[in-house]
Amino acid sequence: MLLLIAASTFVCGCFTVMGIYWLAFRSSSIAAVRLAELKSQTTRQPDNGLTPEPGPVAAITEQIAEPINRLVPPSAAEAAKLRKQLMQAGFSSHEAVLVYRAIYLSSMVLLPLAVAMLYILLAKAVSSATLPILFAFIAGFFIPRFTLGQMIKRRRLRIQWGLPDALDVMVVCVEAGLGLNASIVRVCEEISQVHPDLSKEFGIVNLEIRVGRSREEALSNLVERTGVEDLGSLVSMLVQADKFGTSITRAIRIYSGALRIKRRQRAEQAAQMAAVKLLLPLALFLFPTLFIAILAPAALHLIDAFRTM
Repeated sequence: MLLLIAASTFVCGCFTVMGIYWLAFRSSSIAAVRLAELKSQTTRQPDNGLTPEPGPVAAITEQIAEPINRLVPPSAAEAAKLRKQLMQAGFSSHEAVLVYRAIYLSSMVLLPLAVAMLYILLAKAVSSATLPILFAFIAGFFIPRFTLGQMIKRRRLRIQWGLPDALDVMVVCVEAGLGLNASIVRVCEEISQVHPDLSKEFGIVNLEIRVGRSREEALSNLVERTGVEDLGSLVSMLVQADKFGTSITRAIRIYSGALRIKRRQRAEQAAQMAAVKLLLPLALFLFPTLFIAILAPAALHLIDAFRTM
């Protein structure tokens, strides 16, 4: 009986591995391969630092993600929402949604399986692992979302901190006689080493203007890609200055000064919040250790005194 169970388990495992391999690495038809080659030839663009060629790791990840998303395809609304969130996190490739959903679904499956395998290897009853498996499933559900949210938050903060410097460079360029489009190109070149996220976004704005989109539409897409409120206010100011014919240089200089004041206020607020955030680790780690170091000798003396009595 034991031999039959082992043989059936081995056969099921072999078929599972073969099925996964077939889904991930099955050969495409000749027509599909030819269409893919034609598409790659027509969409090939010169390297401008904004659209790097995918490496071997990215290609393998896409091959693994494609069958998973084929089994559980996303809806149109979910795909649009995920694409917007991933663009705000800095992932603007077309395969970012597929790779994220593959990681998301795999974490919900692999974490409970890892917990179950750990209980099996430790020779414990699988029935006692119900709560750990449930917690692993919940962790697999929330960890990718939490990680993506933190990446979006950090990228927005980096863009907010770099925006006043970019506006100062833009003021200098406009006062030197450059147009707004040429100033955006110059700002993209000057801040590429210090603020790469903002430089990348300005580079995309420049590319959209060059391919024929209006400046207002390109700037609106910039706000949608980043989700930064300060950029939204800047875009509204630039659009209004362009429509009414007012001085763009003066408007940018005033707004840059306001952003610098806001950045200093944010730094002061973060410094004041640091003292409040330190209370929890102090109460959890430092105070108990201090009490033990002070009161432990007295407690030992009292124990010895009571024993002698």
